[in-house]
Order: sequence, then C-alpha cells, then structure tokens
Amino acid sequence: MITYIIVTAVLPVLLAYACFSDLFTMRISNRLCLFVFGLFPIAAVAAGMPAMEIGMHVLAGFAVLAVSFTLFACGWIGGGDAKFVAASASWFGFELLLEYLALFCMLGGLLTFALLALRRHPLPAGLMQHGWISHLHHNQTGIPYGIALGIAALALLPQTAVWRLAF
Repeated sequence: MITYIIVTAVLPVLLAYACFSDLFTMRISNRLCLFVFGLFPIAAVAAGMPAMEIGMHVLAGFAVLAVSFTLFACGWIGGGDAKFVAASASWFGFELLLEYLALFCMLGGLLTFALLALRRHPLPAGLMQHGWISHLHHNQTGIPYGIALGIAALALLPQTAVWRLAF
C-alpha cells in the first residue's frame, strides 16, 4: 500500500513540483532532490524488491551523479539539474536509465530550441510584468532542464520495477 501511494501520488507530485520550481525560479532545491532520492529505497523495500536490485538502482543514481556533476563543473548544466537527474535516475536503475536519459535529452533539446526561438523576439508588454517570464526570456538566463527531467521521469515512471511491484 505504501509503495502504491508513493509511486502514484507522492513521487509524481514531487516531479511536477520540480518542473514548476525550475520554470518559475530556475532552482531545484536540495531538499526536493533528497526527497526524490530517499523515497526510492522506502518504496522499493515496501514493495519487496530484492536488496541487490535496490543497490543497483542506488548505484545507477550515484553513477549519474558523477557524470552530471562533471557537466555542472563544465558549466553545461545547473547544480539543481545535476542533483535532480541523479535522484530520479535511482528510480529507473540501469534497466531504464538509457531510455530516461534519451527522453530527457530529446525533451531538453526541444525546450532549448523553443526558448532560443522565443528569445529572438521581443516579449509582449503584458508579459513583461511577470518577473519569471521576463527572466526566462532573457538571453543570459539558462535553460530550465528540470522541466524536461521531470516530464521524462513522469512519462517513464509506469515502466519502473517499483511501479510494477506496487501493482
């Protein structure tokens, strides 16, 4: 029952919150990343997932963290994105990791092209009043990849081992 509640309600709300947080503030909090990561072992144990499999999922998260922090150190992604992709990768393990990263990359690319195209045109005066829209429209503002990460995670969540075990 606890696994069912986590994978169908709590985790999707956290993933959606990360999307909106990154859109409106260009930040994904450490606390949110810790919740996403920390819920995995709770849900996996409650679902009866074998310890070795849980360990492999956690290892997948740490492997992604190592790569994502390298990308962060190079200035290619934000720190929140680096932590969020690693936290959410633990839910997919190595089994779905490539699918998750591929979907994230496609969605992130679409988001990037859309924002860059929109930034080429002046923002209508009515939208300038909204600080987050104005900030997002600015050429020096980065891309809120947390949106693509969250959508990719939500799309693949029903394919995860924990989801299957919950049902």
